[in-house]
Amino acid sequence: MSASTTEPGFCQRTLWTAYEALAMVLGLSALAVICLAWLPFALLLNPLLSRPLGQRVGRRAIRGGFRLYLGFLETFCACRFEIDELDALRDEAPLILAANHPSLLDAVMLLSRLPNAVCVMKAALLDNILFGAAARLARYIRNDAALQMILDARDELRRGAHLVIFPEGTRTTHFPIDRCMPTAGLIANRANAPVQTLLIEFSTPYLGKAWPLFRRPVLPLHCRIRLGRRFPPPGDVTAFTAELEQYFRHELPVAGPSTAATPA
Repeated sequence: MSASTTEPGFCQRTLWTAYEALAMVLGLSALAVICLAWLPFALLLNPLLSRPLGQRVGRRAIRGGFRLYLGFLETFCACRFEIDELDALRDEAPLILAANHPSLLDAVMLLSRLPNAVCVMKAALLDNILFGAAARLARYIRNDAALQMILDARDELRRGAHLVIFPEGTRTTHFPIDRCMPTAGLIANRANAPVQTLLIEFSTPYLGKAWPLFRRPVLPLHCRIRLGRRFPPPGDVTAFTAELEQYFRHELPVAGPSTAATPA
């Protein structure tokens, strides 16, 4: 055995690598347990409760579950979530919350702080056995029919909700941001609602587009959400979309999450 494998630094790195793998298992398991615990209640309540009561119960349950999950990650998985700025939006009038999308944890962080938030979600997630029942009870919006999605989003905003949308349409591939789609502008135009930008930053690209679900994280993980510029309802959707993308490019780190410690 070479001398380098017996050095204290090597042992520490080995133990830390093992901890990162354990933290991944703990984190994913905790999310599954929380979702499964709420699943039977969401299935039962969906047909029994009226739409207003069902969505209120569903959204608050998701918020509570995600707050619990982030607390678990901070306590056991060497994660730090700097998202207190979102609390300033809780009592705001209806808003479109447009955020960049570096990781699968983005929606979890946003929904953990906003009691009346509604997401535009991929249809596959609304049909997913683990997440679907909770999302349907909360009346989250499917993205597989563009016109219906815009109309549903407009109606939710008129009912006082905060609409969470990722203008890129999927997780970022080319940092700092991919090309923005016109969806946020179309909804803002139709609903006459302002667009509040949210700037999400991660210390590593964990659970990004190129990060497999079961690949161990690089810890510690630091996640931060900042409140960005608020745009008035747009008249020219094309010009607004270009301006929104340019704003994200100007405000976000050019290189995106650091990949210096990315595991092999």
